[in-house]
Amino acid sequence: MQRVGVLYHPMIEAACTLAKKLQEFLADSGVSVWICSAWEGEKARAQVDDTDLILSVGGDGTILRAAQAVVPGLTPITGINLGKLGFMTELSADEAVDKLPVLLAGEGWIDERAMLEAELVATGQEGEPSRMFYALNDVVVARGAIARVVYVEASINGEPLTTYKSDGVIVATATGSTGYSLSAGGPILYPEAKEFLLLPILPHLSLAYPMVLPSTAVVKLRIATAHQATLSIDGHINLPLPTGTTITVKHSSNKARFLRIHSESFFYSSLEQRLKGR
Repeated sequence: MQRVGVLYHPMIEAACTLAKKLQEFLADSGVSVWICSAWEGEKARAQVDDTDLILSVGGDGTILRAAQAVVPGLTPITGINLGKLGFMTELSADEAVDKLPVLLAGEGWIDERAMLEAELVATGQEGEPSRMFYALNDVVVARGAIARVVYVEASINGEPLTTYKSDGVIVATATGSTGYSLSAGGPILYPEAKEFLLLPILPHLSLAYPMVLPSTAVVKLRIATAHQATLSIDGHINLPLPTGTTITVKHSSNKARFLRIHSESFFYSSLEQRLKGR
């Protein structure tokens, strides 16, 4: 590998320290390296071209930001965990420097993860173009500042499903199935699954069951409530949604790629430990 980017969590001091240590190690190894806060998405995105590997230093949230910087590119990511759960991370902080030569040699395997694309169309805004977003974890439509349920009309492949009366609705990938979706009662999908999940958050007298949908499904959500709702993409892109707004979510042709050195069964062998936060 000739060019490596290091993205770090700027609010974790240990992440900043480790990122600089990795930068020095890479430079001493003759590798071209750039370093950037994961919170500076545009700056990171401008440097991704011709980058062979992204090292994400933080937790799963840092990886989600790294994935946003890479899409629609194919640069693989290796996560170094300084957070709590680290479902997507590959290395601990203690082993990062020792394992780096293995990654630089191109050893390991590529773990491809499905992503979602969400098209937002705001009604009543003449000439306003639709906006496209990509999610590695989830697309969430939820209530805003007012503590009242939102009404979300849901259809699948053009066929009406239900009107959710709830705190919100989650559309989650297999990667996101161990996140917010799991807290809301959704199942865990195996990491490389292309299927995705549709489930409500605290439904009130409406369809309460999570659904596992095939990769060919197209989910359309329409805000049908008087007060403002919120759209959240991977937990860090957040937008207000007026009534009448529609969000169409489907499987994306883009993928997130992770360079891993642990065995492919590591997800299962470490699942209970990670769920308990140990």
